[in-house]
Amino acid sequence: MLNLKHYIVESNSIRIHVAEQGEGPVVLFCHGFPETWYSWRHQLPALAEAGFRAVAPDMRGYGETESPAGVDQYTLLHLVGDMVGCWMHCASRKS
Repeated sequence: MLNLKHYIVESNSIRIHVAEQGEGPVVLFCHGFPETWYSWRHQLPALAEAGFRAVAPDMRGYGETESPAGVDQYTLLHLVGDMVGCWMHCASRKS
């Protein structure tokens, strides 16, 4: 995958692994169970080519993203908070 960048974002008190490609408005991909950012490997270059910054994080507890111990740390509020923080970081980040 050409020009694919990987980095860590601090969001909602955890470290989130992100794969990103392209420049422009951010499009945030969220995978389901039991996948990782890699599920979006074909869509990232297509959106990057179309003029977007395609961002695919590993969701909380998956891949290279931190896995909090307590089951109470996986509510929808936690997951949404993770993605809002991730989006805010990526939208303000220079390529």
